[in-house]
Amino acid sequence: MQAASDSSLQVDEKVITSDQKHEVDVHEAVGKDLDEFEDGASITESELSGRIQSLEEEAHQTIKRRGWFDRIIALEYELNFENKKYITWILGGFAAAAGLLSGLDQSIISGAIIGMRDSLNLDSNQQSLVSSLMPLGAVAGSLMMPVMNKYFGRRMSIIISCLWYTLGAGLCAGSHTYQMMYAGRFLLGIGIGIEGGCVGIYISESVPPNVRGNIVSMYQFNIALGEVLGYAVAAIFYDTVGGWRYMVGSSIVFSTILAIGMFFLPESPRYLVHKNRIGEAWMVWKRLRDISIRANRVEFVEMQRNAEKEEKQAAEETMWQRWLELVLIPRNRRALVYASIMVGLGQLTGVNAVMYNMANLMNKIGFDERRSVFMSLVGGGSLLVGTIPAILYMDRFGRRVWAQNIIGFFIGLLLVGIGYQINVDTNKAAALGVYMTGIILYMGFFGSYACLTWVLPSESFDIRTRSQGMAICSMFLYLWSFIVTFNFNRMKDAMTYTGLTLGFYGGIAVIGFFYQLVFMPETKDKTLEQINTFFSMKTRVLARHNLDNLRHGRLS
Repeated sequence: MQAASDSSLQVDEKVITSDQKHEVDVHEAVGKDLDEFEDGASITESELSGRIQSLEEEAHQTIKRRGWFDRIIALEYELNFENKKYITWILGGFAAAAGLLSGLDQSIISGAIIGMRDSLNLDSNQQSLVSSLMPLGAVAGSLMMPVMNKYFGRRMSIIISCLWYTLGAGLCAGSHTYQMMYAGRFLLGIGIGIEGGCVGIYISESVPPNVRGNIVSMYQFNIALGEVLGYAVAAIFYDTVGGWRYMVGSSIVFSTILAIGMFFLPESPRYLVHKNRIGEAWMVWKRLRDISIRANRVEFVEMQRNAEKEEKQAAEETMWQRWLELVLIPRNRRALVYASIMVGLGQLTGVNAVMYNMANLMNKIGFDERRSVFMSLVGGGSLLVGTIPAILYMDRFGRRVWAQNIIGFFIGLLLVGIGYQINVDTNKAAALGVYMTGIILYMGFFGSYACLTWVLPSESFDIRTRSQGMAICSMFLYLWSFIVTFNFNRMKDAMTYTGLTLGFYGGIAVIGFFYQLVFMPETKDKTLEQINTFFSMKTRVLARHNLDNLRHGRLS
């Protein structure tokens, strides 16, 4: 392991040679490396031509070796378009549609628990477990994800996650005891945990840098759309006898559609390069990029060169040493700390606890049980609408600017907390008005902010540690979700509704606001290889750089 650590330190020193150099000019240390990459200055024209010729020959040999059996094993119907934007958006859009399943299964329980608690005789603690066991299962799925990514690939791992969804949803729909419901919800969570980490990696490794933030944000859009669908399905089946079974079983339909659709998409080219399937990777790259553009050829060659360097390091390492690299190598450790904190900021502001208990919260503010289920659509709809600006504009304004949405949902939390202080019996209109305004602002601004939860981890890690890093980030995401959801009733009883929403959730948002201003790098329009440079900088240097920009009235 010492050899790997020393190697990583040499990489850090190559990018930024000493603390003295940090002090002189941060912009020079970062900018020069990025400019060279963008211009392709580090690759001569003769080297580029030689590499491309070699790639074409290897692709030709791959086609000759591939028989009908190999095509069946690949399980892909190849789509090819002259305009590469079409395949980019089809790949990104359909892979991101996996979020529908995640969102549906998170929100559906809000309405299903009403009929379920009588049918299965659930007490308060059992209801909390039914709601929270899915994110706990997602923790297990997140830990399974790196192994599946390594041996099955990004695309096939998403297909396998659909099988977990189908199994879990079927078990939930057929439950006759709370133990069966526990098992079904846990299995659903495993599917979410596998999918949650894989989708971000798959999209970020496949699409161009200038649309990466937009397309990864579509995953959060689909989560929000799935949450709206979950509330809608709950409303549709609310008056049906045994309607909760249809609610919890509805994800079978969406998991089947997603699994079929994934057969039309290619594997991540970066994964194929990492597996030394170079000819196959180049064929996929030509389907995803216009290789008449020099920058696209340079990007592939740089990706291949990085993979070759990493393979030399990997030859002397075990699987456990690679996991330890996340902590022991400074570049990876910075990425892990940063991505984990950003994931925590999203979850610890309570969105899943609010979402899972939306019907109960609506009931608390004055709606009857039936109307509470229908009014939950307001919160889910606000979350959905909030994700649309992120898809359209995040890559235009940048990550640091977009992170300021945290201010908006703090204001929403403030109004929610005030709404609970107004007496519903004596001033119902004011209580409802303030509370609903707060919920709409909170869910709407959180929808825009939450897109960063998936974009930032997916682009922070290098290819060797990307699966492990995303697994840990996903694990933290769902672990925080489990803790916040399972303890919602206890925290509410201890702190009151106002203390919980404003004091705890709002307090986390305030901490997050200052953390982002100081420690958040701007990764807009940067390739995954270029982003390595940011995390090769020492944290205090990045903080000094950000504070210097703030003093001059710039966010980035």
